[in-house]
Amino acid sequence: MMKLRYSKTSPYVRKVLMVMIEKGLQGRIELVPTDAWSPETDLPNQNPLGKVPTLVLEDGTALYDSPVICEYLDSLGGGSTLFPPAGPARWSALKLQALADGLCDAAISRRLELARPEGERSQKWADRQRAAMERAVAAMEAELPALSGPVTIGSLAVLATLGYLDFRWSSEDWRARAPGVARWFAEASSRESFLATEPPK
Repeated sequence: MMKLRYSKTSPYVRKVLMVMIEKGLQGRIELVPTDAWSPETDLPNQNPLGKVPTLVLEDGTALYDSPVICEYLDSLGGGSTLFPPAGPARWSALKLQALADGLCDAAISRRLELARPEGERSQKWADRQRAAMERAVAAMEAELPALSGPVTIGSLAVLATLGYLDFRWSSEDWRARAPGVARWFAEASSRESFLATEPPK
């Protein structure tokens, strides 16, 4: 059985778990809770970056990071492919995934920066990440036609990312910046894979 090193609060993990559910692979993957921040963790033995998600295959090979894991799972499972074949639809899906993952990068970087002691904190850096978050949400609004099409890794990544904004940045209303995406999210967030992977409150 494959093993997924994971944390319930990671939006990158949530994306992987959503793909797992969409592809019907739950029975083939053991979920291994992992605290990547613990000094005692053995995670670097499998992923030198020390990050989750990390997927350990049955032969011991480790795959990382989330885009690689998602594409691997898509190649195994049943149902419609989440990674379209080469062509415009594929580049659109991959671009959406990159946009969503980049928004997560900025949101997490900003959160970590603001959690530093006041004397060590860089407000300039935090503001830079906030600006990136705002631009990314606006860019998602421009990508609404792609989001509204068939489910792809792009739309699943956007779902996971917007769920993370609601989880960690609920005081900031991303919906006001992207009303079209907000309407799409309200409907798309009823997917079983999204509901089943909600982080703990």
